[in-house]
Amino acid sequence: MIQAKNELLGALGDALAELVPGTTLQAVFESPKQAAHGDLACTAAMQLARPLKKNPRELAQALVEALGRREAVQRWVDAMEIAGPGFINFRLKPAAKQAVVAEVLAGAERFGRQAANGRKLMVEFVSANPTGPLHVGHARQGALGDSLCHLFETQGFEVLREFYYNDAGVQIATLANSTQCRLRGLKPGDADWPETAYNGDYIADIAADFLAKKTVKSDDREFTASGDPDDLDGIRQFAVAYLRHEQDLDLQAFGVQFDSYYLESSLYTSGRVEQTVQRLVDAGKTYENEGALWLKSTDYGDDKDRVMRKSDGSFTYFVPDVAYHIAKWERGYGKVINCQGTDHHGTIARVRAGLQAANVGIPSGYPDYVLNTMVRVVRDGAEVKISKRAGSYVTLRDLIEWTSRDAVRFFLISRKADTEFTFDVDLALKQNDENPVFYVQYAHARICSVLDTYAGERGGDLSTLGGADLAPLVAPTELALMLRLADYPAMLADAARDLAPHDVAFYLRDLAASFHSYYAAERFLVDDAALMRARMALLAATAQVLRNALALLGVGAPRKM
Repeated sequence: MIQAKNELLGALGDALAELVPGTTLQAVFESPKQAAHGDLACTAAMQLARPLKKNPRELAQALVEALGRREAVQRWVDAMEIAGPGFINFRLKPAAKQAVVAEVLAGAERFGRQAANGRKLMVEFVSANPTGPLHVGHARQGALGDSLCHLFETQGFEVLREFYYNDAGVQIATLANSTQCRLRGLKPGDADWPETAYNGDYIADIAADFLAKKTVKSDDREFTASGDPDDLDGIRQFAVAYLRHEQDLDLQAFGVQFDSYYLESSLYTSGRVEQTVQRLVDAGKTYENEGALWLKSTDYGDDKDRVMRKSDGSFTYFVPDVAYHIAKWERGYGKVINCQGTDHHGTIARVRAGLQAANVGIPSGYPDYVLNTMVRVVRDGAEVKISKRAGSYVTLRDLIEWTSRDAVRFFLISRKADTEFTFDVDLALKQNDENPVFYVQYAHARICSVLDTYAGERGGDLSTLGGADLAPLVAPTELALMLRLADYPAMLADAARDLAPHDVAFYLRDLAASFHSYYAAERFLVDDAALMRARMALLAATAQVLRNALALLGVGAPRKM
C-alpha cells in the first residue's frame, strides 16, 4: 500500500496542477474520521474554494473527474465519493491494502525507515548532576530522549546521545561535605548534621567505600579513594565517580546508553564561558547596571533583560548554557533537542536570546526543547514519595525492581511529555488488557504461537511467506489490519517532526487492537491452504511491525507470555 499511496499522491498532484496551473497546494491525503467513510480523504477542494472563489463541491467534482483519468487511480481506487462541503473520500481496492504485507516482509526491521539524509542530530537528555540516584523524572527523560533518538534514526539522521552534567558546583560541594560528615561518624538526625546535607543511605555507602580505598569506574571517569577523611577534594572526586557509576548501572538496567558526556566545568576551564560573554559584549548586546552585566534579551522576545554576571563576579545559570550550545553548533549539530523538566521552561527564551545575540550563525528557535512534567508513583493505591535508597524520592531502579524495564519504558512514553502522569505500579503488574504494555506484547506472543504451530504441526515454511498470494485477504478485519500496518511509515515521520514519541505508543495500542479484533473474528489454521498461507503472511507482517515499533521505545517483543 505504500507504493499505492505514493502513486496516488502523484496522481493527486497532477490533477491539482491540471485544475489550477501553478498551484502551490501540496498533495496530501488524510485518514477519514470514521472508517465507514473510506480509506483516504482529500480536502483540497475546500482549501482551493476561497482563493478561486468557487463552490467547493463543484471543485471536488472537477477534481474527481481529473483523478479518474489517472492510471494510478484506475489501478488502486475502487470508488471516489464527494461528501459534506467538499471532502473527497477514496475507497481502495483490496489489492492496494494487501500490498503492504509484502512490503513489510521485504523491509523487515527496516520497514518504515528512510535512507540516510546526511544530517546530524544531538539529543541531550537525563543530564543529571551526580548527587544521588536517578529519580523517576530522570527515568521519564530517559524514555523520551532515547525514543526520540530511535525515531530520528528511522528518518535518516545520524544521532548522538549526550549526557551533560556539572562536577564542580554547589550541589557537588554539598555531596562532598555530606560524605565527609559520614566519614567523621555523623548521620542524619545528629546535632551536628548539616541541614543542607544529603540524607539518603547512598551517602553512607560512598563513605564506606572511600574508607576502604576502593576504585570506582564509570563510563567517563575513574578514581581511587585515599581513605583520608580530611581529603575533601579526593572525597568529591570519589563521590562523583561513585554516583556516575551508579547512574550507569541505572541506565544500563533501563537500556539506555550514551555516546558522549560533557562537563559543565569544562566550559569554564576551556575559557568557553568567558569567550561567550566577550562575544556578547563585542556585539553590543550587554550593559552594566548596579555592578552586574546584563543581556539585552528583550531584543529577542524575552519578557525582560537577564543578568549574565552578578555583582560578585559569578555567572548566572543560563550563561554556561549559551556557551554549551555554541559548542554544540560548532561541533556540527545543526539540529539539537534537549529533553528537560518543565522547571527549565524559563531558561528557553534567555538561552535562545543569548545564541542569537552571539551572532555565530545559529538560527532562531535553536535548540528544540521537549519538556516533561514530574511523575507521581502510586503503589497499593497510595502515592509513594520516599525511597530508602535516595532518602527523598522514588528512584528509577525502584520502578524497575517493582515492575520491569519494559513496563517502565512503555508507561513513561505513553503520554505527551508535558502532561501530568501517574505511574501505577499495580496496573503495570496486571496481565490483562488493562495494562497497555501487556496488551501490545501479548499481541506479538499470540502471533508467534500461531506461526509456530503453522511451521510445526502444518509444516509451513515461514521464510517463503513474502511470496504468498494475498488475494484471499478480504475479510473486514483483515482489510482494517492492513490499513493500520500501512500507517506505520507516516506515523514515524509525523512523530519525529512533532517531537512526539508517545505517538508510537498510541500506534502500538491501535495496531494491537486491530490484531486482537482479527484474532477474535477469524480462524487462521484453516483447511484452505492458500487462505491459510495468506493469513500467515499477514500475521508475520503484523508481528514485524509490532517488533519494530516496540524496539523504538526500548521495549521487548516476547514470543511467549
